[in-house]
Amino acid sequence: MQKPPAGSQTFLSESDVPMTNEEIRLSEARDRTRHWKRWGPYLSERAWGTVREDYSAEGDAWNFFPHDHARSRAYRWNEDGIAGICDRRQSICFAVALWNERDPILKERLFGLSGTEGNHGEDVKEYYFYLDSTPTHSYMKYLYKYPQDAFPYAQLVAENRRRGKNDGEYELLDTGVFDEDRYFDVFVEYAKGDVEDILIKITVTNRGPESAPLRLLPTIWFRNTWSWDRTAVRPILRGAPGSIELNHPALGKRRFYYEGSAELLFTENETNTRRLFNARENGFCKKDGINDYIVHGIKQAVSAESMGTKAAAHYALEIGAGKTVTVRLRFTNLEFTPSTAFAEFDAVLATRKGEADEFYATIIPKHLSPDAQNVMRQGFAGLLWSKQFYHYVVKQWLEGDAGNPPPPVERTRGRNHDWPHLYNADVISMPDKWEYPWYAAWDLAFHCVSLALVDPDFAKEQLVLLLREWYMHPNGQLPAYEWALGDVNPPVHAWAVWRVYKIDKKKNGRGDREFLVRVFHKLLLNFTWWVNRKDAEGMNIFQGGFLGLDNIGVFNRSDPLPNGGHIEQSDGTSWMAMYTLNLLAIAMELAMQDPAYEDVASKFWEHFIYIAYAMNHLGQDHMGLWDEKDGFFYDCVKFPDGTHFPVKIRSMVGLIPLFAVETLEPELLEHLPGFKRRMEWFIQNRPDLTENVASMRTSGMGERRLLAIVGAEQLKRMLEIMLDEEEFLSPQGVRALSRRHRDHPFTIAFDDKEHRVDYEPGESTTGLFGGNSNWRGPVWFPVNYLLIESLQKFHHYFGDDLKVEFPSRSGKMITLSEVATQISRRLAGIFLRDEKGLRPVYQGVPKFSTDPDWKDLILFYEYFHGDTGQGLGASHQTGWTALVTKLIQKLDFHGPSARG
Repeated sequence: MQKPPAGSQTFLSESDVPMTNEEIRLSEARDRTRHWKRWGPYLSERAWGTVREDYSAEGDAWNFFPHDHARSRAYRWNEDGIAGICDRRQSICFAVALWNERDPILKERLFGLSGTEGNHGEDVKEYYFYLDSTPTHSYMKYLYKYPQDAFPYAQLVAENRRRGKNDGEYELLDTGVFDEDRYFDVFVEYAKGDVEDILIKITVTNRGPESAPLRLLPTIWFRNTWSWDRTAVRPILRGAPGSIELNHPALGKRRFYYEGSAELLFTENETNTRRLFNARENGFCKKDGINDYIVHGIKQAVSAESMGTKAAAHYALEIGAGKTVTVRLRFTNLEFTPSTAFAEFDAVLATRKGEADEFYATIIPKHLSPDAQNVMRQGFAGLLWSKQFYHYVVKQWLEGDAGNPPPPVERTRGRNHDWPHLYNADVISMPDKWEYPWYAAWDLAFHCVSLALVDPDFAKEQLVLLLREWYMHPNGQLPAYEWALGDVNPPVHAWAVWRVYKIDKKKNGRGDREFLVRVFHKLLLNFTWWVNRKDAEGMNIFQGGFLGLDNIGVFNRSDPLPNGGHIEQSDGTSWMAMYTLNLLAIAMELAMQDPAYEDVASKFWEHFIYIAYAMNHLGQDHMGLWDEKDGFFYDCVKFPDGTHFPVKIRSMVGLIPLFAVETLEPELLEHLPGFKRRMEWFIQNRPDLTENVASMRTSGMGERRLLAIVGAEQLKRMLEIMLDEEEFLSPQGVRALSRRHRDHPFTIAFDDKEHRVDYEPGESTTGLFGGNSNWRGPVWFPVNYLLIESLQKFHHYFGDDLKVEFPSRSGKMITLSEVATQISRRLAGIFLRDEKGLRPVYQGVPKFSTDPDWKDLILFYEYFHGDTGQGLGASHQTGWTALVTKLIQKLDFHGPSARG
């Protein structure tokens, strides 16, 4: 068995620090000398109910391919499974299937409610946890909790359908199926003996009071490509002594070894048209063949010849109360006998686990409490487990496949028809592999910041990927997400590029200039698209549209306004101001070695000045987005007749102007004389634009210059509102909507219809954007993270001289840096045990607080209750919520009392 270089030979990083074995693997993967990332957790947790699998005329993805079809219907684009892995092209897949002898179907995939079934949109109704993963997936660990009683499929659907928007969600624990701990803990561990040699250990513990049966079916199969491509060579699985032999036209021959006594079952990964569509066909060996054999005893449902394209090793177990059973497997391109395949198994697994500990010891500060270290480790695990092979070729999807029924003609003008160039077949970081098993442009930007802490190369690859010509639209727009590729997300890609570049530079001692140049030119195309499409009147005020904040406004910001007109958006304009500063920072970094970039830097500096001026002085009547009386920024509605009025909702929309801030170091300006000369000329000759924009004439701490939409007095007034616990500041961070709207809702009438915004700290009570997210009161990590970063930048300029009350009206004055730290502590505290041993994220769920087999398991939700910190929305959105790892890394948590 080959192993990465270790022991006798010491490998050093560029900073002359000895590299861990995982870092060596990362280096080999980057240099493509050994492909350690070829196999990973790239299998989705839900492929049914996705846009890719929807071939309906009306675009009804949830009902065209429902959960009930998933066990019987071959997927066109992506596979799914529990605790699964696959190669980076998803040719071969492995996952775990289970049966408790009571369920109506095999547990082959996670169950959840569709967007139309849940009272708050789609929602997975299972308990599973990402416990560990290295960046190369040389070691991974996953936990699934499987009930011993019949899984309450119908009960979950019926009760959630009965409940309304004002009711809480009905969860799996609420059904009583976990009472008396009658469930199995199913742990799945992976360790790579080599690039193509994967050891798999499944450990099942009966947590219940009595012995219980379990059918365990480790399953291996080929993604079906032959049904859509007549030229594709069909791969094959065959039974052999102690193993399953695989032959794939691209990946060649390999074996799947299983230990102990197991029954091999084979079928075909093809659609059971008889069951789904009452079709007449020959043969019974279909995708659901193993299910029908195990659950219904239909012997002809599996192959009598022990061959097919889907196979499982069937273990019939009886596990005593509190007892544990272990099954060992090996998927490899190496040849063994059944007796030698597991000779080094335990030693390799222990080595890889130890190397994972060694690697994370370089990332996770040792001074942190064990609880904080555990949160960080599981945060990284969730982030890395959330990689997925994402496959979507719009042209083929619209036109259909040869030998298959042609898609309805309505699709030629339907969803995503204007993105025919899009060709996606890559491993991409997902927001949540069940609830959001598709990439989202602005989510991905935040993922990359956390990913850069453990795998800067993958973070950079992801940022480059979305800018490639088979992703980016020819007009320069980035694809938003598969439900509407042409929707508009906040332009944070440049911010992520700059942050990842700096994290990588700090980590490796030098910046990846080639990466920066490569993305900068593509970002210029995207910036031009924004300017041309979203600045309707050429006044540097941007409409933007949806901008990712779902229901934050009084109107659906993706639709035309009542009575015509448009919204001049505080957040849309602020995002663009931030975008200009991000591009300015990148241009100045590049200009340090190539003076040609100085002119580009000047262009973005001046563009920022125009936007900042417009935010405060819009039009001839000087009505900007800043409200001097309130000390806050608001959206402005403008109608065709020229009338306009501010939409006085105190929301994150009015705080986003804080994100547009950058400091210019004096040393940098001295190195860029052309830029400095142009800047000084502009300040001197255009006082009408620069006098009231930030602090252009006054140097700050260390002779720095400040670029910001808000000046010192505006900043103080905004923070007085933001840091008020009766407004934005919650015990767990900054709310997306002020709490004052609980008693003072915003209302407006158009066409005899009242439009209203209330403070809703929990789940949404509206159906906007499916009703599965809520920006009217909860705490969201991405915008909180940007607020923290902005406060740090303001402190970098103003220093300790500028202090504000924290919280407002407390009389306690602290610096902006200390404010950033306090908000960070509140956010991190969502996941950490408090003095009572409780985690706010699990508010109201005692099992997660007291049960020893649950209390150290962390779920990183999509957003959090604005008053309690309870986790809400998607339960496995470790993507942008993994930003908590970056926050904890910089904080000092020694124990529960240090949460802050």
